[in-house]
Amino acid sequence: MIRFLRGQYLYYESGAMIIETAGGIGFRVNVSDTSSLLTSREGEEVCVYTYMQVKEDGMALFGFADADALALFEQLITVKGVGPKAGLAIMSLGTPNQIKSVISSGDAAAISMAPGVGKKTAERVILELKDKVSALPFDGDGSGGGIAPAAAPGSGERGEAVIALTTLGYSKKEAESAVASVPDEDLSAEEYVKKSLKFLL
Repeated sequence: MIRFLRGQYLYYESGAMIIETAGGIGFRVNVSDTSSLLTSREGEEVCVYTYMQVKEDGMALFGFADADALALFEQLITVKGVGPKAGLAIMSLGTPNQIKSVISSGDAAAISMAPGVGKKTAERVILELKDKVSALPFDGDGSGGGIAPAAAPGSGERGEAVIALTTLGYSKKEAESAVASVPDEDLSAEEYVKKSLKFLL
């Protein structure tokens, strides 16, 4: 089982980082939209803690910036109805501390904001993990508050613009900030990219 990768971040591709190890092997690692790994620039060295999913029709890697985030993800997927994809969707709602705080407070509505996670599944996450997440370390950074709706993954034309900017070498965080800075609505992805570049250049 692959538990850790260290290598060069090559590029971002549809919710995943492509990482080339020193041995010249490129791994596709699925990451949450709010992962701090996406603040890395393409070409930089990254260290990723991974969960490896093995199924009859293939294998997949899910990556996290630290062991704490990986531990939370592995707790999420122990809940019936929460597979790795749904677990990653929940992880995309905010920082690990925010998610743990929401679970501890019993806020099922916030958990159900994750794409593909219904109300019943969210309630099951709260029921099964409410008394368990407190055992995970909190770093006391003050980010344990609720999850804001804006933390949900981007979509539509703005989302496509973010992906386009990451292929140009900007980090996910830089791209999202630039696209969010464009006040105009109902633009094409190309128009969002052009206007966003004014904030980045």
